[in-house]
Amino acid sequence: MAAGTIAAIIIAAVIVLIILILGIYTGATYNSLINLRNTVEEAFATMDVYLKKRWDLIPNIVESVKGYAKHEAQTLQNVISARNGNYNSMSAEQKMQANSELSRSLAGFNILAEQYPDLKANQNFLDLNNQLQRTEEDIANARKYYNAVVKGYNNKIEMFPSSIIAKLFKFGKKQMFAIENEAEKQVVKVDFS
Repeated sequence: MAAGTIAAIIIAAVIVLIILILGIYTGATYNSLINLRNTVEEAFATMDVYLKKRWDLIPNIVESVKGYAKHEAQTLQNVISARNGNYNSMSAEQKMQANSELSRSLAGFNILAEQYPDLKANQNFLDLNNQLQRTEEDIANARKYYNAVVKGYNNKIEMFPSSIIAKLFKFGKKQMFAIENEAEKQVVKVDFS
């Protein structure tokens, strides 16, 4: 064989090897991004179960308080207003926003409940309150996990070289479930006992 032919074969082999390596990298990165996106969706679904549970507990708690705090209609109305809406038809972002508003309204509700000793003695209210307290803890844990996996996903799609693959296949940044204002950053204590 001529030296030119051997050089051409070597150059062709190197080009094929580079294309093969790029193809394998692209496939592996794409699969990694799919895995991370699915993990984010799973984490949100888990958190969503707890958010929905809290969403469903609120009307029962408000009903148990109504008889004791008839002249506190505005506080009860704030909680009801924050809770209104068809939860199942909301997008993930709308659910996060609605639950942020619900957390803010629960702070005023907690203050209200502390003002009524008879309410604290009501067994139905105490049972609902305990359920709400456990649900709030579950939401906090699920939020931490969700935000951790969103951070990993967002880092992957924003860091070079995987950012090239993410842009090529249109992977978008995910929103973290962040606390939006100072009032909401206060610990929601739902213990009325």
